[in-house]
Amino acid sequence: MTEQGSAAAMAAAASPRPAATERGFVRGSAGYRRASAAQAVAGAGTFVSLYSVQALLPLVAADFDVNPSTASLTLSVATGALALGLIPASAAARRWGLGRVVRMSLLATAVLGLLAPLAPSFGALLAVRTLQGLLMAGVPALGMAYLGREIHAGSLGSAMGLLVAGNTLGGLTGRVVTSTAADLGGDWRPAMTVAGVLSLACLAAFWLLLPRESGMSHRPAAPDSGSAWSHVRAHLRDSGLVRLFAISFLIMSAFITVYNYLAFRLLDAPFSLSQTVVGLLFLVYLAGTVASTLGGRLGDRIGRRHVLLGGTLLSLAAILMTVPDSLPAIGGGLILFTVGFFSAHTAASGWVSRRATSGRAQASSLYLLAYYAGSSVGGWASGFAFDAAGWEGVVAVVSGLMLLATGIAASLRGLPPAGAVPAG
Repeated sequence: MTEQGSAAAMAAAASPRPAATERGFVRGSAGYRRASAAQAVAGAGTFVSLYSVQALLPLVAADFDVNPSTASLTLSVATGALALGLIPASAAARRWGLGRVVRMSLLATAVLGLLAPLAPSFGALLAVRTLQGLLMAGVPALGMAYLGREIHAGSLGSAMGLLVAGNTLGGLTGRVVTSTAADLGGDWRPAMTVAGVLSLACLAAFWLLLPRESGMSHRPAAPDSGSAWSHVRAHLRDSGLVRLFAISFLIMSAFITVYNYLAFRLLDAPFSLSQTVVGLLFLVYLAGTVASTLGGRLGDRIGRRHVLLGGTLLSLAAILMTVPDSLPAIGGGLILFTVGFFSAHTAASGWVSRRATSGRAQASSLYLLAYYAGSSVGGWASGFAFDAAGWEGVVAVVSGLMLLATGIAASLRGLPPAGAVPAG
């Protein structure tokens, strides 16, 4: 999902060529391990920067004297711009090659992450974050398509799980590290600087990991028949894909809502926790890392619809556990909610990659467009419910979103396959 360049080519040339089959890398091979690890590291480097601000929203609100829903724009503008950049990024990769697009995308993410803490005003911060989100789009836009093309179909679920796990670890690291740095530095600015440095480190690791045969070279990716936009139109006529895109929007809206406003609740009475302790609650992302990996493998075995339904239902039940003013109840509910979300997300994203028999980059981009649109629009709009009704308002919104996602997932039963590829 990330970048590479001449350093990656030199590293690959110095090491044995990983074994591949005509149908892609299989789980257990050197190529599978390196390709999956490279994409996971790339995702981590991107999401460290993207979500580093989430745990810092109360500090941003206090610094610029804005309310929680307005402060959440610091994240929403970045995810919204990322969503808008996904399809152009996949189209650019067809012209200039996956490697060039991803390399520049991850580099821009790190550089703008270092510039964001220098913003003199809230408007300037939003401008930098918007540009960062737009330019980082090449990383998530191409990672799913890369795995769909390079990984053997029977191993795709587990590879997609590792990709989501890398995203999860990046988001986790960004939130926990920035919270701790904010407490030590007394401000959100040095905390975001740390996130930018971590992104640069992930870029270097990606260069070293990606195998030569991956297709992430400087040459343009082998084009599918037809233009990028013809693939987009075809995907939007596929009712199965459209429903998966809708699920992506709904579950991400719910997920980002919970994590955007939980910090505000826990920093206030009756909990009055410190910024560091609130940041440590994001360690429940580790449960999501495990769930994404196991969910991918389980989807390969029993079908993605079953995993998808189980995930949305688990998240629905879990959010209700967080209503009481009890830290154990909130912690337990948050863990289960996170497990449910990442299981559902892994199943849905893997299903999209399997179902799209051509134009996989565009299918992945549409899925992620819906995903980040949910993060942007849902994360911001739900702030009005929090402003008006507190955490109970958040629970009501999230419950409604998960109920809708569950209903759509149930409607996928008996979905006819697209072309020769089974849907799930």
